[in-house]
Amino acid sequence: MGKEKFATMAVHAGQKPDPATGAVSVPIYASSTFVFQNAEQGAARFEGKETGYIYSRLGNPTVRALEESIAALEGGEDCRATASGMAAISNATMAIVKKGDHILAGDALYGGTHKVFTDILKGYGVECTLVDTSDLAAVEKAIKPNTKLVYIETPSNPMMKLTDMKAVAKMAKAHGITTMADNTFMSPYLQRPIEHGIDVVVHSITKSLSGHSDVLGGAIVGTKSYLKVMDPLFKNMGANLGPFEAWLTLRGIKTLHVRMQRQTESAEKIAKWLEDHPKVQWVKYPGLKSHPQYALAKRQMDGFGSMMSFELKGGVDAGRKMMNNVKLCSLAVSLGAVETLISHPATMTHAVVPKADRIKAGITDGLVRFSVGIEDVDDIIADLDQALVKA
Repeated sequence: MGKEKFATMAVHAGQKPDPATGAVSVPIYASSTFVFQNAEQGAARFEGKETGYIYSRLGNPTVRALEESIAALEGGEDCRATASGMAAISNATMAIVKKGDHILAGDALYGGTHKVFTDILKGYGVECTLVDTSDLAAVEKAIKPNTKLVYIETPSNPMMKLTDMKAVAKMAKAHGITTMADNTFMSPYLQRPIEHGIDVVVHSITKSLSGHSDVLGGAIVGTKSYLKVMDPLFKNMGANLGPFEAWLTLRGIKTLHVRMQRQTESAEKIAKWLEDHPKVQWVKYPGLKSHPQYALAKRQMDGFGSMMSFELKGGVDAGRKMMNNVKLCSLAVSLGAVETLISHPATMTHAVVPKADRIKAGITDGLVRFSVGIEDVDDIIADLDQALVKA
């Protein structure tokens, strides 16, 4: 983490007053191209002999400030900001695997990740095995001689299963395998996978890092040596983030710790309320003592986060009625925003996942995913209560 506390880094890391004007806020460098003083300087920058900017696909000052901020918050050596969370996942993965290689990934993945790993990369000769990564014996058993990547979501989307990062990282290193974790659900405020031995961290900065439902972007955090290997792919495939999105995310990060603290406090209260509600079949939230991995959550997280899933006793029909009757909560995909969002994974975020795979991972037709915002927690509960009455 460094000597400064998280809240201080959230406000200041990567963000320095503009040397030209003294502006406190990092400027939006909207320029697509940058002038060289002479031909020799241009050649030196292209050859990597001199630092400086050339063309915004290859690097931009506003985007660079964001990369430095996220790297500091995650405790990584460096970062690359991408045009979306999926751009982060696909570029980070393609820098590790090639034809004939094998990926070992969690069985309850975000729908887009599942599609890339099990379908798109298959067309390029990359094999993928999905396992319950909360089961360390299952992970060990699924490792093959050609396994190059172990990929985890912890908590998983949307089942809220946790993976023991320290144990998986140790296991993978013993086999010479790279580990990667999607830390979108927790954000670096609540969880920093690199501290537990994970090699690469990916984010959808669309979610908690920006936090206001107005940015599409992603981030890859890792060692400088790993990012040097990835850079030719990243820069030439055009996965870069734009400067305006970077600026909005920098603004969002300044309040990340404040938002996540509020959202976590509210989520804990809501999860307990739902668990006691007569119409609710079950609730999955790491902060509940009923969660099978509650002890692990306390050990590797600094808080339990804003995300949960639950199912009503009336199944999919009751869930549909409830979602159709919420007023304060917004029926929408995405998560980690200041607004409370409710969604139906089976028909929304995980619709691309084959039903057999989805059910095997526990993502039932009646499962509801819930992202707690920063509204007054009593108002959120009141909205859920009136909708549950109609369900």
